[in-house]
Amino acid sequence: MSRFARGWPLLALLLAVACDRAQTTRKSPETPVPERSRGGAADTAPAVASSPALSRIVFLGDSLTAGLGIGKDQAVPALIQERLRREGYAYDVVNAGNSGDTSDGGLSRLDWSLAGNVSILVVELGANDGLRGISPARTRRNLESIIDTAKQRGITVLLTGMEAPPNYGPAYTDEFRRTFRDVAAAEHVAFMPFFLQDVAGIPRLNQGDGVHPTTEGARIVADNVWRYLKPLLKKSES
Repeated sequence: MSRFARGWPLLALLLAVACDRAQTTRKSPETPVPERSRGGAADTAPAVASSPALSRIVFLGDSLTAGLGIGKDQAVPALIQERLRREGYAYDVVNAGNSGDTSDGGLSRLDWSLAGNVSILVVELGANDGLRGISPARTRRNLESIIDTAKQRGITVLLTGMEAPPNYGPAYTDEFRRTFRDVAAAEHVAFMPFFLQDVAGIPRLNQGDGVHPTTEGARIVADNVWRYLKPLLKKSES
């Protein structure tokens, strides 16, 4: 068993507490306010206010996307925005992370999150599904619905995988892990096997809750995401 798997029972409890606290302060799922990632101070303008001339990359996720504990300006979407600019890609990154969201929550706010000129959707959902023991079949249906909706609008999708804590037994853990891989294969979308690769289970890369990345951890996650995202990008001819 990996160090990550051995540490998950305690991490799962901590994550439950963190998510419960986050949900007491976050906006209602019916009225979330995704923010454009600028790499500086958090931009509180709604996604619909971004430049209509730029294609958008939307990160649809939970607290790992939202930047719980480090702020949106240090979260993965903001770091991806910085990388895009450094490498000459003209995209507007939208942080549509909502702390505490399951795949149900992500699906419920999908239409709102995809408003505007969206060309790429990064789906980072599932950590809270696994934490709560939600049926992998239900998670799969939600992910498929999200991806199908995006594809119908001509949006390219990058799906990121997630691990479940071992509390529910090896059968659940294995089925949960396979769910993401199987959805990506069936839907023919780009796939990153584990969003927290090289960060999960490493104390110095995680905050005090043992689950949410520090700023250093978020940079590692962003670097890993970039490797899967870059092949989907297009540079402007101008």
